[in-house]
Amino acid sequence: MTVRREAFLDHVKERGEYPTLQEAERATRVVLALLGAHVLGEVRAQLAARLPEGFALILLNPLQSAEPLSPERFVRATAAWIEGATEQTAAWDVSAVLSTVADAVGEGLLQQILLQLPSGYDLLFGRPQPT
Repeated sequence: MTVRREAFLDHVKERGEYPTLQEAERATRVVLALLGAHVLGEVRAQLAARLPEGFALILLNPLQSAEPLSPERFVRATAAWIEGATEQTAAWDVSAVLSTVADAVGEGLLQQILLQLPSGYDLLFGRPQPT
């Protein structure tokens, strides 16, 4: 089931402690564009189907990535795309968005997503995996 845009952004806004929905949306757009470059095939299609339409389109038309980014490089890339962001604020942005994504997709799809990503993304999604 697709999450409504307003509900999705409200969750990101609350988790990221953003003063406005516009700031939550800016973070969401950047993080989903970067994530879309790392999640492929049917898993990306299933993820897009669970996101609000505008965000699904961002995920399906991702920024280009030459190689999978480690979680640390993912955060640095996010910082580079958000004006005025630091690595610390970008980590906060990534966490706010990806934890909301994790809630929207459910555990089964989240596990499939994590299988396509380098080790350590479970923490970015707020779902630490047992070692």
